[in-house]
Amino acid sequence: MSKMRKLGALVTSFAVGGTLAACGAGGPGEAGGAITDDKIVLGVITDLSGVYSELAGENAVEAVRMAVEDFQAKHGDDAVTDTIEVISADHQNQPEIANTKAREMYDREGADAIFDVPTSSAALAVAGVAEQNQKLFFDIGAGTTELTGAQCNPYTYHYGYDTYMLAQGTGTTVTEQGSENWYIIYPDYAFGQDMNKSFVNAVEGAGGTVVQSDATPFPNDNFSTFMTKAPGLDPKPDVLGTMQAGGDLVNVVKQYNEFGLREKGIDLAVGLMFETDIASIGVEPLAGTLFTTAWFWNLDDRSREWADKFKERTGSRPTFDHAANYSAATQYLEAVQRAETDDADAVNEELNGLEFDDFFARNATLREGDHNLEHDSYLVEVKQPDEVEEDFDFTKLVETIPAAEAFMPVEDSGCEMG
Repeated sequence: MSKMRKLGALVTSFAVGGTLAACGAGGPGEAGGAITDDKIVLGVITDLSGVYSELAGENAVEAVRMAVEDFQAKHGDDAVTDTIEVISADHQNQPEIANTKAREMYDREGADAIFDVPTSSAALAVAGVAEQNQKLFFDIGAGTTELTGAQCNPYTYHYGYDTYMLAQGTGTTVTEQGSENWYIIYPDYAFGQDMNKSFVNAVEGAGGTVVQSDATPFPNDNFSTFMTKAPGLDPKPDVLGTMQAGGDLVNVVKQYNEFGLREKGIDLAVGLMFETDIASIGVEPLAGTLFTTAWFWNLDDRSREWADKFKERTGSRPTFDHAANYSAATQYLEAVQRAETDDADAVNEELNGLEFDDFFARNATLREGDHNLEHDSYLVEVKQPDEVEEDFDFTKLVETIPAAEAFMPVEDSGCEMG
């Protein structure tokens, strides 16, 4: 069943368009009738209005549209179908809403695959619907290892990052550098709970101690209770590890500074951070902060080339969520092109074990055993203000974490694909 094949760098030519991309006619889909309803429908379920709307949101939808347009431009009249639609929905970070939107997309709107879905509880809900409908789901925005662990299924791919990857980079490194006593605060839902577990394991594995972990409401704008508590813990923590993301992270960092925790000898470690977070907080309060990321836009020329096209399209630089949505949509469409059908099981045959390298995912493998995307990851540092050369030029590379080291070994994932 495994198909181990190498693909070169993907074509990333830029095209302007909306939610529908069409080029030519008479491709393999039309000739053979192998494409359902003679079209492919890509659904994007994301946070369009809440704490993750900047790091994902409408720009995640735009990234998928870009992938569609570039795919059609690459294949032209030879494309598997001349009609590809992109539809979107706001899950409002609620698993119940995500469940409903996924069912509507698969059942009523004919979605062949769903992408993004930040918020782990929402992503787990969509994964269940994908399995029931035997349709594909590419999780981009959610980080819980459950998606490729106990709750894995043959129709779900975890594409981009997970809590194990984040902890292996940041938790291990910060502890080894001397910040051995941690106080962790995490949002009280699936992602935060998994982040806490992964970071506790990483910190203790590096010889450190987690003095205490506290769950915080999600979403939340008031972390004062936890800021007041931190200096009084015994032993006193060396570092506050915040597992929040998006708008919640912005609030944590602002209140960390307001309460003067750094001056009280408690450093800050961030579990997950995006360029949009740094833009909201400011470089100066975060200067020198280490964090682990799946990708950043000025990593190298390949990344910058795509980021320039994205900025021309949207007016802003991409987060790794946006880049991963583009990459995942492209890999899905290329798999459909090779299979000459949008049948999910046939497309899975093309994706399982696929090895590739594109501007987002370097040295990448879509692992057959648990459907996790294994790829190089990056330990980065927030620049000092005088090092910033342009907008969104916030991070610099500290270390590349090789793909095989960045992600949990498939034999340890607990996934039973069935």
